[in-house]
Amino acid sequence: MKVTIQSVQFTAAQPLLEYTEKKVTKLGQFFDRIIDAEVYLTLENKSSHIKDKSAKVKLNLPGEQIIATASDKQFEDAVDEAVESLKKQIERYKDKIRLR
Repeated sequence: MKVTIQSVQFTAAQPLLEYTEKKVTKLGQFFDRIIDAEVYLTLENKSSHIKDKSAKVKLNLPGEQIIATASDKQFEDAVDEAVESLKKQIERYKDKIRLR
């Protein structure tokens, strides 16, 4: 699975990129037909003092696209939340294609 990571409005450090790629690549264990993944890491200004970190992950599957977005104080936590959400969505997708 090919993983593309884009950091919006900032330059991501190498450890963050490696962590994100490792987490997203593990989704391949749950479904082996994932075509590719796109990850967008952004800084959100909700107020003038607090900057939340947001992770949006898009998985391209055969005939389907699954998207999860999460925000947290740390990018790593946001990525973890998005990956957990994608695991649940993959399970629902697998159930759906089994019923066809």
